[in-house]
Amino acid sequence: MNNFIKRKGIILAGGVGSRLHPLTQVISKQLLPVFDKPMIYYPLSTLMLAGIREIAIISTPQDLPKFKKLLGSGKQWGLKLKYIKQTKPNGIAEAFILAKDFIKNDPCCLILGDNIYHGNNLTKILREANEDQDNSTVFTYQVKDPERFGILTLNKDGLPSKIQEKPKLPKSNLAITGLYFFPKNVSVRAKKLKPSKRGELEISDLNAGYLKDKKLRVKILNRGFTWLDTGTFDSLLEASNFISLIQNRQNTIVACPEEIAFMNGWIKKSDLIKISKSMKNSYSSYLEALLKK
Repeated sequence: MNNFIKRKGIILAGGVGSRLHPLTQVISKQLLPVFDKPMIYYPLSTLMLAGIREIAIISTPQDLPKFKKLLGSGKQWGLKLKYIKQTKPNGIAEAFILAKDFIKNDPCCLILGDNIYHGNNLTKILREANEDQDNSTVFTYQVKDPERFGILTLNKDGLPSKIQEKPKLPKSNLAITGLYFFPKNVSVRAKKLKPSKRGELEISDLNAGYLKDKKLRVKILNRGFTWLDTGTFDSLLEASNFISLIQNRQNTIVACPEEIAFMNGWIKKSDLIKISKSMKNSYSSYLEALLKK
């Protein structure tokens, strides 16, 4: 059994997905398919790669039963899943207030339910962030349209110096992606935040507080990585095409919870056999091949 830092995970999968209407008028966007698996498998797998086993899924009252039906208790992957209602989206940082009793006094990691990460050494940099229990860590990615994102500016020494939410005149193209590691007491900090002009508790304001206290660390996802935010029609199709290409060329499955759980020592061969027998497709064939390695 591998030893991991005890850190709680949160997947924020709420909202109404208005950018994807009519697709999301009767179903959460995080339940839409990205090639061969539901979108939520991707952020779930990212947390698992980091070594996180206790995970809360935050979503709307109408969508939570669907997530429960899909994911269950998480026992099949050696996880403990909890489900938390968000009646109205009031900003990303609200997640830490809603999940206060779940986080308790542990460090935590929040990932947005529509974010996909893939690249060499991804597990390594996730584990590094997980092991740092004293600081917060953000993951940045170079974008061509920085005015759409929370942007991080580095000083001449390469250290973080400023965070701006959707700047009109950005001085950097390093977007802060939807993956955040925080030390304990993040819920206390979130509770002290004041709503922004758009009435939301901004994750950028929360990160800015850690930056001010010199407790913000940065992981730059450069050329070997792909970050996809699947919140639009085009990006959803792009993500499906990307996953299809990678999997067919490399004969692998991206974001396979069963494989990650097996490699982490969280489930046994017998568990993998049971899961593979419940399906009859290329996904189950891949699981069967794992057993022969």
